[in-house]
Amino acid sequence: MSFKSNTLGQHLYNAEVARYANHCWVLWFQSIFAARSGDAFPVELTVKPLQIVSEQLNGLAESMIALLPNFIAAFVILLITGAFAFIVGRVFERLMRRSRARPSLVAAIVKLARIAIWLLGFLIAATIVAPNLTPTKLLAGLGLGSIAIGLAFKDIFENFLAGFLILMRKPMRIGDDIECEGLSGQVEHISIRDTFLRKRSGELILVPNSFIFKNPVKILTDRELRRISIIIGVAYGEDVDKARNVIMEAMLSVEKRDQMRGVDVFAREFNSSSIDFLVRWWADSTPKDEHQSRDEAVAAIKHALDEAGIEIPFPYRTLTFKEPLTIRNYTGPEDENSA
Repeated sequence: MSFKSNTLGQHLYNAEVARYANHCWVLWFQSIFAARSGDAFPVELTVKPLQIVSEQLNGLAESMIALLPNFIAAFVILLITGAFAFIVGRVFERLMRRSRARPSLVAAIVKLARIAIWLLGFLIAATIVAPNLTPTKLLAGLGLGSIAIGLAFKDIFENFLAGFLILMRKPMRIGDDIECEGLSGQVEHISIRDTFLRKRSGELILVPNSFIFKNPVKILTDRELRRISIIIGVAYGEDVDKARNVIMEAMLSVEKRDQMRGVDVFAREFNSSSIDFLVRWWADSTPKDEHQSRDEAVAAIKHALDEAGIEIPFPYRTLTFKEPLTIRNYTGPEDENSA
């Protein structure tokens, strides 16, 4: 019934507009002829302009009244859509929290679900208000619009998708210390677009998720313990076995290390001025614990080698001259005057 009323009102409106346009053309030609002949205006207006405007407004009002049930139905559909989107969002939140998903992932999924429901509700409401607008035409228009929006906001959608995948895969947790392409710090928050990284110096960095997704990420605190290694060099004249035992005893006295795992001390290589030992042990994985453990280990090894009389050499460099050097003793200013 509403469709027929809408069509009838549209036809009446088109007919009135056409009749008014034809009348204006006739008046225009007659006024031109009257102006050329110098006569008075010969045409008596059979239709007054105010009457035409009134008729057009009446036709428009009738069309709006005819479409009023459609608008009411569309408004009811939107109200139902809003209520349904709210209920579905709450259900998704409860289900995702039971699965112990990240809050950022829960918020993203709930937002996507509500957007999809609102989009469906708008499509239904649009087809009710304008029956000539079929769902196929709407979807075709949305498809072209999606392509244009996708090209314009490529980077935003790329970060959005990368953030969604990071939240789904859970490669890192809140509080983890990471390194990625020269950036390092502690993860404070992971949103759907950015990762909030707190540097050790205190600054906060917002890293786009696509940057983290595309580049290798080193997660320093993936486990509670991390292995630390340092190189210690002793002079060539020292006893290798004695130096190894001294270093091992020094490392066993270090408290800032994992006592359940052993310490490795290996004679590694012949360096330019020393025999190098590789020392490895396990400690807590946070950067602060690593620095403290390394500090205690280096200090303990240095004290132990000094007490044992084992030399830690400086780099030596031997210079060879092609011709013998002439050496002259310098006795004072008189030597300069005699020269």
